Amino acid sequence: MARSGTPGEGTRPRVRHAGQLGWDDKLYEDGPEKGEPENDAGSDAGRQAAPAEGGRRRGGSKRHGKKSKRRVLRWSASVLALLILGGAGAGYLYIEHLNGNIKKADLTLGDKKMADHKANAAGQTPMNILLIGSDARDTKENQKLGGAKDTFGAPPLADVQMLLHVSADRSNMSVISMPRDTMLKVPKCTNPETKHVYPASIGLEITNETLERGGPGCTVATWYELTGITIDHFMMIDFSGVISMADAIGGVPVCVKGNVYSHTSAGKGSGLKLEKGTTKIKGKQALQWLRTRYGFEDGTDLGRTHAQHMYMNSMVRELRKGTKLTDPGKLMDLAEAATDALTVDKGEHGIDSVKKLYDLANDLQKVPTERITMTTMPNVYGTGALKERVLPKPGEAEALFQMVRDDIPLDGKASKRKKSAAKKPTASPAETPVTVRNGSGTETEYAAKGRATTVQQLLVDKGFDQAKVDGQSTEATKRTAILFPTVDMEGNAQAVAKALGIPLTAVKKSADVSGITLTVGADWREDGDYPASSAKEKTPDSARALNGEDDKACMDIQPGFGW
Repeated sequence: MARSGTPGEGTRPRVRHAGQLGWDDKLYEDGPEKGEPENDAGSDAGRQAAPAEGGRRRGGSKRHGKKSKRRVLRWSASVLALLILGGAGAGYLYIEHLNGNIKKADLTLGDKKMADHKANAAGQTPMNILLIGSDARDTKENQKLGGAKDTFGAPPLADVQMLLHVSADRSNMSVISMPRDTMLKVPKCTNPETKHVYPASIGLEITNETLERGGPGCTVATWYELTGITIDHFMMIDFSGVISMADAIGGVPVCVKGNVYSHTSAGKGSGLKLEKGTTKIKGKQALQWLRTRYGFEDGTDLGRTHAQHMYMNSMVRELRKGTKLTDPGKLMDLAEAATDALTVDKGEHGIDSVKKLYDLANDLQKVPTERITMTTMPNVYGTGALKERVLPKPGEAEALFQMVRDDIPLDGKASKRKKSAAKKPTASPAETPVTVRNGSGTETEYAAKGRATTVQQLLVDKGFDQAKVDGQSTEATKRTAILFPTVDMEGNAQAVAKALGIPLTAVKKSADVSGITLTVGADWREDGDYPASSAKEKTPDSARALNGEDDKACMDIQPGFGW
């Protein structure tokens, strides 16, 4: 079995420390990169993203034109901040030109096909979008914002990663941030341009380096590997998009509980300097806020992530109560800058045009602000060689992922979702063959002995007399899954899940099996009933849930950073 490795194991060495980066400390923060420890408990995180939106120009009378303009602005106010998007005025700009600005890439570069969403009883399906903030320095605009010359044009890092989940009924939205220093297994990825194959990591890799393995599609594949959450789209943005968005909306109110200056005697820090209370920030100051670690809370990356959530929620509130994006010239500049900075998934089901982005935005604006929940992946710091890195917190991280997979709201409100309709079995339990495999190994432990036999006996006790054990070596899997090859077997596979208390979201159609196959995952290493975390329907406290309507949120200041 694979063992936990050291940072960077399995990839070419690449160390970028403070001296090499040469970042302007008034804008950016120094911190450890791959292979470099840091002298505090935190880590350097990334920037917020700001992709672009647009709409279709509508003809008609002057009065209708005004209505159309208001409609576009209402759309912008509702969803731009949620997607960190920037092209608010594209509804009356030159659409084809903007379409040409948008960069496109494959949704996933992994070799595992993501499972289809399960529709609920009303035929609705959830939607998941991975938001990626890149530190790319491949344009003059981004190079002006920081970075040593020897990093210009270097492969970018995915320094901000946020999964945005929209419920099937569009009643609520959840965001899960992953700290940039999270260590995890990276799956096999193939660069679509060079065809170079990056093998699956043997040990643990740092998540922000997944972009180096062919592009954002590898970051998507890594998220799927970790969470089991099907990702429908991604949006990636760079430095300049952040500046454009903040300038265009006229500033975002943020709050600090005391005077703060993010600067150390060693020259580290974002350079953010704010007085106690609420200040409306924009432009470079907004980027400073999003990058500040030294000066917030305990000076770790986790405090920075919480500050980013405050900023995003505040931006949503500002936009929805009426932004002043009425200057056509400013809107044109914004749309140009934002679409230039934006990379999205391409293809028939991609969002690689202004029209598709517009349609997506119309869908997302249905979610009210009070049903938006920002969270951070529950995590713990590693030990030994990983002491400066972050690992998913056992149990609690998976519980959060399970809630998203099951489309359970993270805001604690009673779910009104229409659950997936169960399929009617075509055979009785006694007539249903089931193969049971033991995939309960983890990154540091061998498969738990006898798990397949134990679960097979549980099935026999439930009347599945034809259940048998597959004694061959089985690849380790994080989550217990039930696979079936053809549609006519779905009802029978669901009956197996119900008998053992396994969520129906674990039942999936797959061409990799010839009959109903139950693989016992690392989430069921112990004897007893399946530990269905989805039944709890409670967001772990360690996820630090922040509601979109909370306008009283204010950052704690780290001792020693006041003025």
